[in-house]
Amino acid sequence: MTMLRNRKRVTLKTVKELDAFPKVPETFQEHTPIGGTLSLVTMILMAALVISEIKYFLSNRVVFKFSPDTDFDAKLKINVDLTVAMPCAVVGADILDSTSQNVLQFGSLEQEDTWFELDYHQRTHFDGMRYANSYLREEFHAIQDLLWNSQQTTLFGDMMKRSSNPPYDPDACRIFGSLVLNKVAGNFHITAGRSLALPRGHVHISTFMSDSDFNFTHRIHRFSFGDPSPGIVHPLEGDEKIATQNMMLFQYFIDVVPTEVETFLTQVNTYQYSVKDHERPIDHNKGSHGIPGIFFKYDVSALKVRVSQQRDSFGQFLVRLCASVGGLYVTSGLINSLIQVIIDLLTCRSFWKTNEKANNASAATPVVVTSVIDPLLTKMDSSLPSVSLLPPDIISDINPKQPLN
Repeated sequence: MTMLRNRKRVTLKTVKELDAFPKVPETFQEHTPIGGTLSLVTMILMAALVISEIKYFLSNRVVFKFSPDTDFDAKLKINVDLTVAMPCAVVGADILDSTSQNVLQFGSLEQEDTWFELDYHQRTHFDGMRYANSYLREEFHAIQDLLWNSQQTTLFGDMMKRSSNPPYDPDACRIFGSLVLNKVAGNFHITAGRSLALPRGHVHISTFMSDSDFNFTHRIHRFSFGDPSPGIVHPLEGDEKIATQNMMLFQYFIDVVPTEVETFLTQVNTYQYSVKDHERPIDHNKGSHGIPGIFFKYDVSALKVRVSQQRDSFGQFLVRLCASVGGLYVTSGLINSLIQVIIDLLTCRSFWKTNEKANNASAATPVVVTSVIDPLLTKMDSSLPSVSLLPPDIISDINPKQPLN
């Protein structure tokens, strides 16, 4: 009980003594034009910094990660839309993969007779797509975050219809459609003659065609794998190859990479690819053997790319904001003090301030001189008789009630 009575009671005064942020009275504060200017600049910078941090918090970051692809049962979807400068009656398009399965089980692409030469509006559209896709391929790493956050699944629109037909018969074949394939290496090719399936592969019958009938000049409007997704650039779209000879072999070597795109709202499993192309004329007399045509040889990568959107938490946002604003405030205070010191040194103001403070202190503080002999003098004065050097009549005039000694 004694300890409880003697324990100090916590009061507001006790808490006040623990204040680690003492306040300076306003009478001891000095306001200067330089300090006001720096304060105004600091407030503007703080406002800009707060706005920048809020924008950064609301924006998304795209993160790329690589992992082994363990989805062995998935299928590979291929989307094709291209035009070959040969009639549909003399060309055939099919696919043969590494499993050597019957090509007919994958389905078939649609074919449509058309004219290879484009009209003015179609040519403008295709050239724009070619130039834009070329720019995206070259500058992809610089603008990839913008592409992934754009939410645009298709960067180019469909080719518009021809305004008027040429006065001659169609001389080209448009091959388009989608096929679902096995997720293994394969070969999609377009050659002369219709394909005929055999127990161990297939053949293309082109018995009644001469070398002058071959023309594998082609234009690629669309060539992609998987479902459409923002941020993926298809390198072959907008490509156009003109055959310099009739017997030409065009080869595209494609590396397909499985890609998992995860955003805050959706998740898409698709594919992106890189490609290398090669072309050469077929001339058996010069040792350049092969089959004239267009061959897309693709292989699937064993690694998967995971693309995800991330954002800082609200706590991280507050920490960044407080650190930035506090650092700017402290830095501006240091700059203000440094400028004041430099100005004082240049104008010798510190010397005059020191002398002025010393003078004020000496005038305001009374000087009290004490001596150890003061008690002795007082005692002696009280023991001695008082002697007056003035005449008695003058003393009586000054103090008539005081008796004369």
